[in-house]
Parts: sequence; C-alpha cells; structure tokens
Amino acid sequence: MPIINKAHETMTAKERVRRTFEFERTDRVTIGYDTNPAIHRRFCEALGVAENDWLGLYRAIGVDYLNIGAGYTGPKLFDNPSEGRIADPLEGYVMRWVENPSGGYWDFCDFPLKDASDEDFEHYPIPNPDDFDYEGARAFAVSQPDYALYVGNPGMGDVINSNGRLMGMEDALCHLMLGDGAAMDFIRRRADYQFGVFERLLDKCRGLLDFVWLGEDLGTQIAPMVSLELYRRSIKPIHKLFIDAAKSYGLPVLIHTCGSSSWAYEDFIEMGVRGVDTLQPEAVNMSPQYLHDQFGGRLNFRGCISTAGPLAYGTAQEVDAVCADTLRIMMDCRGYHFAPTHQIQDNTPTENVIAMYNAAHRYGVY
Repeated sequence: MPIINKAHETMTAKERVRRTFEFERTDRVTIGYDTNPAIHRRFCEALGVAENDWLGLYRAIGVDYLNIGAGYTGPKLFDNPSEGRIADPLEGYVMRWVENPSGGYWDFCDFPLKDASDEDFEHYPIPNPDDFDYEGARAFAVSQPDYALYVGNPGMGDVINSNGRLMGMEDALCHLMLGDGAAMDFIRRRADYQFGVFERLLDKCRGLLDFVWLGEDLGTQIAPMVSLELYRRSIKPIHKLFIDAAKSYGLPVLIHTCGSSSWAYEDFIEMGVRGVDTLQPEAVNMSPQYLHDQFGGRLNFRGCISTAGPLAYGTAQEVDAVCADTLRIMMDCRGYHFAPTHQIQDNTPTENVIAMYNAAHRYGVY
C-alpha cells in the first residue's frame, strides 16, 4: 500500500491549477512541495524514491506544477572567495556552512557589496540575459504536457531579500529608504537582467505556461518590513514591470511574501496579482481565517501550513488536525494551493511530512 494515499483524480495537474487560479471547483486542491535537503532525503527514502527523482516524488505525493527555467551558458562571473565559502555563480552572494543538530545549511555571509562605493556598484558583474538556454527550456516544457508549468520563482523580481544577500539587509534597506543613486541604479540593473530572462522565457514558451511566480519578502513576524509609501516608490514599479508582462501573455501571477505582508495585498490586487504565497499563519494578519475574510475570492492562497508549528514540533496527529482546519477555511473560497509556508525544515520528523501530504489528499477533495 502506498505511503501517501492519494485522492481520486479526475483532472490533469494542468487543468487543476488553471481552474484554481480562476476560483473554479476542482477535484482536489493543488499541491506544492518545498523542503530543505536533509528532510527531503529522509522523505524520499520513506517513499522509496531516489532523492534526485523529482518527477517520481511529485507523482507519489501529487505535486501539480513544474518550474521552467533556462540554464546559464555564458562566461564565468564569480569564483568561490575562500576555503569554506561558496559564491553563487550568477549573483555572487557568499555563503558558509553552519552546523546545527539536524545537520546544517548554507547561510549568507561576507556581503560583497556592504559599504560599497559608487564604483563598486557600477562594476559589479551582472549576467547578460542573452547567455541562457531558452531552447532547452522550451524543450523541457514541451515534454511535460500534463503538469502545470510556471516561469519564475519566489525570488524573481525580489528587491529587498536578494539585494540584502549582496549588501547586507541594513545597507539594502538604507539605500532604499534614502534613494541612494548608485545603489538604486544597481538594483534596477539587477531587475533589468531578471526581467530580460523572464521576458525571453515567456516568449520562447508561449502557449505552454500556466502561471508566473514572483517574490518579495515584505514583512517581519509582527509588522511590515518597509512602509507602504516606500514600497510604492521603490519596489512596486519593479513588480509592476513583471506583472504587466505576465498579463500580456494571459498568465496569472503568484507572488511570494514572507512574514506579515497582507498590508500590501490591496496594491497587489490593483496591479493584477492573482495569488499570494507563503502565508505564515503565526505572523500578524496572516492567519487562514483573516486571509479568507479579507481577501477570499480576490486572491489565490498558497501555503499556510506552518513550518514552525506542529509540522516541526508536534505529532503526526497534530499535523493532521492543523492541515484539516486550514483546508476547511481556505477551501471555502476556492483558489487554495496546499503547501508549506516555506521550505520544510530539517528538524521536521519524517512522519509529520507524510501526515501533511496524506491530509492534503484526505481533506482537500471538493
């Protein structure tokens, strides 16, 4: 007997996701998957799936969508700076390995543009959008006709978080607040590079895609990270660039927002965003009931299954109960995508992850 008891399905994943974005009735909720490496390995072992067999894993638990990205083919931009440090090959942000009782993770450090001069910003390498394999992206999209396919990711179009990896969060927020010329020019150049890749993917995969995924971390656990005024002045124009392009291709937009972020949702709706992702229920004004009452029927919701609650610290029975309650609230207004609030953390018991996905199939049927 399979470890995940999947619901009876009468739709393809593509049809299910498209209908969900339109707030239409589906056979079951759509299902997403986001994990850290150690719990991913343990979960795959429990399922009897190789950890690099992503399609096998997705079939086993009922994940409905796949990312369409273009591999980089251009010249090398960054080297690892020193022993014990790695640099992202496209962005150049630096990470070090941090041990913890569950294993460890790569954490951002050193911040190559902290206290940067105008010249540092001007000469920092940024990839050329021409140096990506768009034909390969289209070929993969064509090979997956049943899945819902998306372009982007929770960091596409992101301003605060991605620039914070390079400058440090304090510098990134200060530059945004002060409107520092060289830093803002750099932020726009990075956005232009991302948009160039994004636009080329939309064009190359025209007719094959189902939605677009953007991102921006806008909140702490208790309050907004920036003011609405600052968001509208320095961040919203970048978001609107991506959103308008997606709309021109007839694609709904899902945007990732960590923390207490619902203060920005009316602006998202005004721009034409269709759905919001992450939805940490313990953050202020982010509970399932609050989101349902304030934005139900106007925004799709993806997430709300906290990675810092029973999933990590409770029993399988408690996970089952919180998933059932979340599904009961969110399915009432349709447009709900079942998923964790963020990557499932490595300290999460494997049996709790199994309980989570079984709950999606048990309670997520319309």
